[in-house]
Amino acid sequence: MKVIIKNDEQIEGIRQSCRLASQTLDYLTPLIKEGINTQEINDLADKFITDHGAKSASLGYQGFPKSICTSLNDVVCHGIPSSKVVLKKGDIINVDVTTILDGFYGDTSRMFLIEPVTDEARKLVTETKNALMKAIEKLAPNQYLNHCVGRVIEDYVKNFGYASVQSLTGHGVGLEFHEDPSVFHFNLGFKDVLLKSGMIFTIEPMINQSNNFRIKIDSDDGWTVRTVDGALSAQWEHTVLITDKGAEILTK
Repeated sequence: MKVIIKNDEQIEGIRQSCRLASQTLDYLTPLIKEGINTQEINDLADKFITDHGAKSASLGYQGFPKSICTSLNDVVCHGIPSSKVVLKKGDIINVDVTTILDGFYGDTSRMFLIEPVTDEARKLVTETKNALMKAIEKLAPNQYLNHCVGRVIEDYVKNFGYASVQSLTGHGVGLEFHEDPSVFHFNLGFKDVLLKSGMIFTIEPMINQSNNFRIKIDSDDGWTVRTVDGALSAQWEHTVLITDKGAEILTK
């Protein structure tokens, strides 16, 4: 995997796109509640993005049919918004937004709880976010990527009997939707990419509420990724910039 270093102008452009992606989720937050369907969430997000002079990176990407991903309960990622999927009490849902603003990409996702949810579901969502933040805290130049991210995340979530999905990764981002490096959320067991100031990538752990990290893809749409055992799955995602001293979260 190659190391891609962004210059100051590129970093600022990516920062602005990341800010818009985060603002899109801020806008959606009070609207994601019992009774709304995921197509409505998609349409609200798409309008907000376009009203701010940007466009969705997901729409049409390798044939993906919608502007955002909405991944509900046992869906790990890449859930396709649908008017038939109506949120109900007890659901947990991940909403994943990637914007293209002035040619620069910003990528982030958050979990939403449709209250009341079970204590077990709430704990999964909380600890998945904690795992992400613990990894970000470890990031620094001249450290190895997997030592900061994969090893930290896997060691943390194992404490709760959870599994970190192994066949899907975070990724470099900014000038393209997906760039090097791949960001693994489990311990590879070896040194991978040495971090350098100016690198930008996503960290997006997908954590299953069981000790099974395996996944399956729905055959009817070729996109929706689910846990193989029907366990709940949670995901949080930030785009981060490696700085001289550590890391900056661009999608706050």
